[in-house]
Amino acid sequence: MTVALDDIKAAAEALRGRAVDTPCLPSPRLSERAGCALTFKFENFQLTSSFKDRGACVKLLSLDADQRRRGVVAMSAGNHAQGVAHHAARLGIPATIVMPRLTPAVKVEKTRQLGARVELEGETLEDSAAHARMLEQRDDLTFIHPYDDPQIIAGQGTIGLEMLQAAPDLEVLVVPIGGGGLMAGVATAAKALKPEIRMIGVQAAANPAMYRRRLGLPDVAPGPTIAEGIAVKVPGRLTTPIIDALVEDILLVEEIALEDAILQLLEIERTVIEGAGAAGLAAVLSYTERFAGRRVGVVLCGGNIDLRLLSAVILRGLVRSRRLIRLRIGIPDVPGSLAKVAAMIGEAGGNIVEVDHQRAFSPLSVKATEIDVIIETRSAAHAGEIVTRLKAAGFEAASLDGTRFGS
Repeated sequence: MTVALDDIKAAAEALRGRAVDTPCLPSPRLSERAGCALTFKFENFQLTSSFKDRGACVKLLSLDADQRRRGVVAMSAGNHAQGVAHHAARLGIPATIVMPRLTPAVKVEKTRQLGARVELEGETLEDSAAHARMLEQRDDLTFIHPYDDPQIIAGQGTIGLEMLQAAPDLEVLVVPIGGGGLMAGVATAAKALKPEIRMIGVQAAANPAMYRRRLGLPDVAPGPTIAEGIAVKVPGRLTTPIIDALVEDILLVEEIALEDAILQLLEIERTVIEGAGAAGLAAVLSYTERFAGRRVGVVLCGGNIDLRLLSAVILRGLVRSRRLIRLRIGIPDVPGSLAKVAAMIGEAGGNIVEVDHQRAFSPLSVKATEIDVIIETRSAAHAGEIVTRLKAAGFEAASLDGTRFGS
């Protein structure tokens, strides 16, 4: 069974008042960095902070009275779970969500708070899926697939309708791909409304299942990725042929590019986006020549990122941009030396976060010592100024990560 524009338009009508017509806005500052005219679709503004709200709602609305009474079951470790739980509760449909045992507690609790019964089963999503299918048969439930379902695809396709209504001059749409439901729906809508528009998919280089299948390459073991929302081992049976027919290319992005995209969206757009949601921007910034001078729409498909993970992304980003540096400084082991160094760093505008003495392991004279200093700076150039001042005053100073600062 395929999905057509009329199905997506019907889904849009069904979603009226039940899902958010999220903002679709230009980003002048990131456009300047990317060398193209960027427009973002902020799906992190959905009720459960993810596009999954759309497909889940459309699928649940399609059930007949008997199916609603008996209830539904789904497997998910994140966004699909919350989308199904939220809309099932609003429609009065009993929902069971099967999640892997190692799912973060915050996601499990949020799914329960949205009204679903949660069962923790298996080490992987595949294990959870097998258990969900068992419950489907045993309890006569309706299984809500996260992507391989016509109603799910149609629901996600409403994003394409909204983007071209808000920004009809878009020339390229960049969409993350996991199982393919989002891209299949958006591509179906966009290509029907504007056949000349170019569709570009994005996957994490650590989990390139659709990319490799498209090229006829053998499957590879998935690696760890911050974009867990698109870390799908097996692409959809329904979504793959749609993507093959409508999508021009699939680009792979590295983990550092994903982290940088999350940080730039936080700093510049003041919006929190998860790894999968930032994949589109990561691709545009990683392949600038592909998009130069074009009007590019990017789907920011979700914002459900763990706060500890977000904290780590921020700190790592500060380190890469040299706004947080760690120096090893050699000083005479006499009273006042540390105070002198601290005063110089402060006068140069740096903020000392942490200091650690290295006496026993120092290669310097026993009359000297080394201190490891973590410093907040304004930029890489500012970090260089601080190191230059220290060296000019006669102190040995070097970055512990090998970065060359100063003269």
